[in-house]
Amino acid sequence: MEGNNNEPVLKVNGLNVFYERFQAVKDVAFEVRAGEIFGLLGPNGAGKTSSLSSVEGLIKPRSGEIIVAGFNTKDKPLHARANMGVQLQSTSFQPELHVGEIIQLFAGIHAVPMPDDTLRAILDTIKLEDAVGKKFSELSGGQQQRVSLTVALLHNPKLVILDEPTTGLDPQSRRQLWERMEDLRAKGHAILLTTHSMEEAEAVCDRIAIIDHGRVIATDTPQALVEKHRNDPEVIAASRKGKITLEDVFIGLTGKEVRS
Repeated sequence: MEGNNNEPVLKVNGLNVFYERFQAVKDVAFEVRAGEIFGLLGPNGAGKTSSLSSVEGLIKPRSGEIIVAGFNTKDKPLHARANMGVQLQSTSFQPELHVGEIIQLFAGIHAVPMPDDTLRAILDTIKLEDAVGKKFSELSGGQQQRVSLTVALLHNPKLVILDEPTTGLDPQSRRQLWERMEDLRAKGHAILLTTHSMEEAEAVCDRIAIIDHGRVIATDTPQALVEKHRNDPEVIAASRKGKITLEDVFIGLTGKEVRS
């Protein structure tokens, strides 16, 4: 798979999501290109999860258009889903299943051949060559995330969705996952990342969109957002170290109030 930064693998236009009378997402629009890590950031309850769930096909938006690898999710939902790999924040694998069984199970779902030598090669690549017979529940958090991401990538999807993938990981595991993301980007995958870590967004994202109260309020590279808003009074007030960071910009744009 070769990257092309001009090719939008994911297009979201005019997305509107309602829960009965409450509108959670309001005319959200963004694109994720091949060979790009795109961060979707927002406080709790801002509409981030509803937007992500719409892309994944877990909820049905009231209106709007979502196109994955050229397939409209309304007209060709299975084609769109086949081009998507999703790593959730919390995995739903049966804890008693062994690592090898999990990979073989999802390989079968995606019709991906998984002979023993291929399975061994995969586990060797993710540094779990001795874990084929281990139960998923026996793995550390970082090891579970490696298995989860491997499962999401088995069918070589054009779009990879990572929902807060480094939550609860130690610094070493987090850095390893960042390197894995950068490797995926280099291979031309489009990556949609959600995270509460501004350090993570600043370190790995090519572009980010900040969403609040259901609307996208800013989209640009992390560096460009810092430069654009460094003199905003709210951003300056949020700064604690003198040097303006992406976190300062995020708080300046979305407010200091803690969201439930």
